[in-house]
Amino acid sequence: MAQERTLARTRHELADFLRTRRQRVAPESVGLPAGTRRRTPGLRREEVAALAGVGVTWYTWLEQGREIGVSSTFLDNLAKALQLDASERRHLFLLTHQRPPVEPGKTWCQVPPLVKRLMNDLSSRPSYVLNLRWDVLAWNEAADRVFNFAAQPVEYRNLLWMLFLDPALRRIFADWSAQAPQILSSFRRDHARAENDLAIDSLVAELKKVAPEFRQWWQQHDVHAPCEGRRSLGIEGLGEVGFEHTSLIVDEVRHLRLVVYAVQETDPRAEAFAGWVSGEKLGS
Repeated sequence: MAQERTLARTRHELADFLRTRRQRVAPESVGLPAGTRRRTPGLRREEVAALAGVGVTWYTWLEQGREIGVSSTFLDNLAKALQLDASERRHLFLLTHQRPPVEPGKTWCQVPPLVKRLMNDLSSRPSYVLNLRWDVLAWNEAADRVFNFAAQPVEYRNLLWMLFLDPALRRIFADWSAQAPQILSSFRRDHARAENDLAIDSLVAELKKVAPEFRQWWQQHDVHAPCEGRRSLGIEGLGEVGFEHTSLIVDEVRHLRLVVYAVQETDPRAEAFAGWVSGEKLGS
């Protein structure tokens, strides 16, 4: 009963959303005459259906909140006809219980300034931002000291590429053979969300060619949510330091995620690590 009420509420919300989006579109913006006999603003239902290339009855039922099934192609065409932006398009898919598709060819690379400021305020906590392809887009000084991102050529500044092909980064991850497959299984979750993204597909194809461990573990199809956990990192001059790490979505439309590491409170090297990050000489 509760589920039925939830579905009914969602259908009503979908109906209201479609109606308000339809009324927002000016007829002249889609090449239709504005006319003088329109009793309501925006487009008529039959005009939306024609622009989207769908049946007017089917669209009318959808806007009336009837329980019907629609395809992702139907929704994509409807989003274009209603001139929805990325957030609205995603909302439309969610209201119809469909997985919002990633826009083809868009591996986002812009990090909001506020996120960069937030990372800089986390001065003793290594932090960086990943997109859906796991390119490292931004980082703070603590992360650069640990992972040496700035020294990487831009085209190889990708967490997966570095994890499997950069010897220095492999040494940083204590017990690499146990941690690397878990990290890869987190990426697989993002890979599944990134259908039709050629940049991500080409990264996977290239890694399968040049990284034997990647090829072996990729075939196992393990999936792990990139949320939080514990990880040991080898820090120069300090040895293995225990960290807790978490992953936060900072832009759902662009699929940007902020990854933050914090030394475990019980780790005896916590104070020494904070000094090391700030540039203090060990033992001083």
